[in-house]
Amino acid sequence: MAETLAEVEGVVCSGLGEGAQFTQLDWAVNEFRRKLGFAPHPGTFNLQMQGDSWAGLRERLMRDAGVGITPVDGFCAARCFRVTINESVEGAVVFPEVAGYPPDKFEVIAPIPVRQTLGVNDGDRVTVRVLIE
Repeated sequence: MAETLAEVEGVVCSGLGEGAQFTQLDWAVNEFRRKLGFAPHPGTFNLQMQGDSWAGLRERLMRDAGVGITPVDGFCAARCFRVTINESVEGAVVFPEVAGYPPDKFEVIAPIPVRQTLGVNDGDRVTVRVLIE
């Protein structure tokens, strides 16, 4: 059973648009479905994180194995952690294992369109509960 690791706030922001393609690759969909129990809606829900509580949580997450996503050749591995946003939307934060990944970036995949479901826009604040298995 999953337990809450921490609760932090993030600011909704636009991404680069690459998440929509990545989340629909056959191998990625299969990995997410098998390991997280859902196929992601196209794209990612992006947050900018800041502050001491985020820095401490990020440090802990980087030490934890999380749910490993095994790539096919030519793609990077990733680690995921289950999350709940605003106590209503469940998904997973994805941390690609690439050099230089921004420390304030928080990309969530979910089986539903998070922005539309929550009715949020860039600049809005949301609460994220990070869970560990």
